[in-house]
Amino acid sequence: MTLTPLSPTERSRLRRLPERGSVSREDLYRILDEGNICHLGVTIDGTPRVIPTAYGRSGDTLYLHGSTGATSVRGATADVCVTVTLLDGLVLARSLMHHSVNYRSALVFGTPRLVTDRAEKLAGLRAIVENLVPGRWDEAREPNAKEFAATAVLALSLAEASVKTRQGPPSDEEADLALDAWAGVVPVRTVLGDPVPDPLLRPGTALPAALSGA
Repeated sequence: MTLTPLSPTERSRLRRLPERGSVSREDLYRILDEGNICHLGVTIDGTPRVIPTAYGRSGDTLYLHGSTGATSVRGATADVCVTVTLLDGLVLARSLMHHSVNYRSALVFGTPRLVTDRAEKLAGLRAIVENLVPGRWDEAREPNAKEFAATAVLALSLAEASVKTRQGPPSDEEADLALDAWAGVVPVRTVLGDPVPDPLLRPGTALPAALSGA
C-alpha cells in the first residue's frame, strides 16, 4: 500500500536545514513505532509545559496516556505539539562549535480529542501498552472500572507532522581537517536489560512470552 506523503504546513515546514527533512509517512511511522516516550507540549493558564508521557500509534492516530485529573489533559483541549526523538550518536568534531548528534525526530501538531468511546479507549490503551512491550496486553489484567474511569486517553491525528534526521560524520571546516583533535561518531543504542522480577512475585511465575521472546 502506498501511503500519502506528509504535506508540510506553515507550522510543520522545516526552515533550518530543510535537506534533513523527510515527507515520507513511512519514516514518520518508523520513528514513532521505535520510540517509547513522547513529550507533549501544552499551554496551561498561559504557561507552556512539556510533559513526558507514554503513547502508541494505530494507523494515522497517535494515542496519548494521561490521568483524568492531570493538568496536561486540561491543557490539551487546544493546539499541542508532540515530539519523539531517537538519539543515534554523539558527533565529535575537530571544532567545538561543529559538535552535533545523529538523531531521528518527529513533530506532530494538532488539537487532540479526549477519547470517550469505550471500545476506542480500550484500543488506544492497548496501542500504548503494546508500544512499550509488544504482546503484553494479552498477558496482564485489563483495567477495572475504577482504573478505566481515572485514565484519560487523548487521540491526535498524524495529518500535520514533520520528520527531521541527522546521520553521518562531523562537518568540520576544511581548515580544521589538519588538526590533531580526534573526530568521529560515538554510536548510541538503547538496549533492554535482563528482566528483574518483582520481590512480591508468586513463586514459580514464569517469565511472560512478551519478555522471553517465546
